[in-house]
Amino acid sequence: MSFSSDEVNFLVYRYLQESGFQHSAYTFGIESHISQSNINGALVPPAALLSILQKGLQYTEAEISIGEDGTEQRLVESLSLIDAVMPDVVASRQNQQNQQKQAIKAEQNETNGEEAVVSTQNETMEVDTSIEIPSSKATVLRGHESEVFICAWNPTTDLLASGSGDSTARIWDMSDNTASPNQLVLRHCIQKGGTEVPSNKDVTSLDWNCDGSLLATGSYDGYARIWTTDGRLASTLGQHKGPIFALKWNKRGNYILSAGVDKTTIIWDAASGQCTQQFSFHSAPALDVDWQTNTSFASCSTDQCIHVCKLSMDKPIKSFQGHTNEVNAIKWDPQGQLLASCSDDMTLKIWSMKHDTCVHDLQAHSKEIYTIKWSPTGPGTQNPNMNLILASASFDSTVRLWDVERGACIHRLTKHTEPVYSVAFSPDGKFLASGSFDKCVHIWSTQSGQLVHSYKGTGGIFEVCWNSRGDKVGASASDGSVFVLDLRKL
Repeated sequence: MSFSSDEVNFLVYRYLQESGFQHSAYTFGIESHISQSNINGALVPPAALLSILQKGLQYTEAEISIGEDGTEQRLVESLSLIDAVMPDVVASRQNQQNQQKQAIKAEQNETNGEEAVVSTQNETMEVDTSIEIPSSKATVLRGHESEVFICAWNPTTDLLASGSGDSTARIWDMSDNTASPNQLVLRHCIQKGGTEVPSNKDVTSLDWNCDGSLLATGSYDGYARIWTTDGRLASTLGQHKGPIFALKWNKRGNYILSAGVDKTTIIWDAASGQCTQQFSFHSAPALDVDWQTNTSFASCSTDQCIHVCKLSMDKPIKSFQGHTNEVNAIKWDPQGQLLASCSDDMTLKIWSMKHDTCVHDLQAHSKEIYTIKWSPTGPGTQNPNMNLILASASFDSTVRLWDVERGACIHRLTKHTEPVYSVAFSPDGKFLASGSFDKCVHIWSTQSGQLVHSYKGTGGIFEVCWNSRGDKVGASASDGSVFVLDLRKL
């Protein structure tokens, strides 16, 4: 048996990526010279580090449970990973097992060899079969060779875009309901020695423009790209020095906004592909951006700060401070008046341009909050008679729905068993889809908080999204799969 430090470093690097710690993965990758190793990442299966740890844990448990006489007895209590690396704990558990075996032998002798029957009652979880979506009702899209971090529906047609660690984005045509939908492969290449070669870097972000004619992608290779719906590369946007973490079109479709590890945010002219203005106000990697208007936006960073900037202004028009750990995501409400932010400090905060401190400091989650989404409801939306609500997804395995006006939690959605990476509202605001690393996509009623549909895929879910009509849910997963749930068939 042999392994190199390069191999260990690569598995740790991939684990950080799969766990959503993109900027940590980038820093670790630079320091450990991942790019200089000769490991082909496309061949390494998802969750490889966890898989090998699990096998090591099973080996240690087997070692404890098998006695000197070769007989085996199941451990009464499973070992934790930390227990398994502590010699004292392992030796203690081994002694417990031996004592237990001797006690059982003595008991068997007392019963004159009669077999003792032990009654065990397993708790079975009641499953409402009407809620579970059978695999026959889902269309699974195969093609990506690595984890699929993101997916997004075209706003006007049933084209689903996905972005992966295999350095490609793909456009899947889901309009004709065929068993094997047509896919366009958008290869992210870089110039090397006068020729184009695959960048071998993750596609981290993608966003369609308002009329669905163009798709923008951001990559770990530091470039943003604009593609047509037929898969043609229209522009390459190169100004960031390092990975791009987030990217958004404005509503008019004339500008693209990006955030990078180089601590800057950039407004790009979509027509020319040129940098219109670069903003350098963060002191650490910028993690997310969101447009407030067609020319103003907010950005957040691992520096715990939020800045609101405007085109042609040489300093932020507003800065918000209050988070005590990195700020993972920010989102303006549909009217662009309230800004929601979520952080590794386990809080969700609501900000207003009229105030210097947060309007609401919502503390209910028990672990990091990964993402947030506003409902498409309330004044100024297509659903004006429904209240505006905010959804938050956390590593504590729960989703919460908030009445922002009151600063109160309306529903706590608790069916997931692993970190929740994504939430998305249906266009009418009546349903919320959530995706978790427990491989499940759950669809909830936003009114009652009840689980309406549930589907279990084959990999941890990174992203969920609704099509424009609200009858299909797309999802992307850690095992390289993308799938579509057609709710009309249910």
